Amino acid sequence: MKNILFRTQVNASDSEEVARLLKTTGFFSPAEVEVAVELVQERRLKGETSGYHFLMAQGKMNDLLGYGCFGPIPCTLSSFDLYWIAVHPDAQGQGLGRRLMAMCEEEIVKLAGTRVYIETSSRPRYHPTRCFYERCGYGLEATLQDFYAPGDHKFVYRKILRFS
Repeated sequence: MKNILFRTQVNASDSEEVARLLKTTGFFSPAEVEVAVELVQERRLKGETSGYHFLMAQGKMNDLLGYGCFGPIPCTLSSFDLYWIAVHPDAQGQGLGRRLMAMCEEEIVKLAGTRVYIETSSRPRYHPTRCFYERCGYGLEATLQDFYAPGDHKFVYRKILRFS
């Protein structure tokens, strides 16, 4: 975790860096990578009015080691979605994911957020992801059966950051 710079601004090169990072994990589909890149581009184009906020973890060689993307849920008073959190495979297992999560939560509180929701798949491939969320204090709030495909349910996790 030494020599990591955390930043909230999105740079011109971040679209490519996010795509590279997500592809390197071998975890995300091309469609998922495309959505992640679109969020970066939307933030670059519209700034804060995009509703997307980022926390980037940059290594000493200016490489993107991890990032989180979150934003307020429309029509709610203080609820936020965590859209993305990803860590480069070479940096996994060193606490960077937990640090990113904690820092995203701190940013959400600064933006008057009180609750965070995370959506993920029920597929076995996502079991480590769900365990990570639970270790970070998130609890399973809802299950939407067959949401993504038959047998692939959507799990919605929630964490209360502070009471409103």
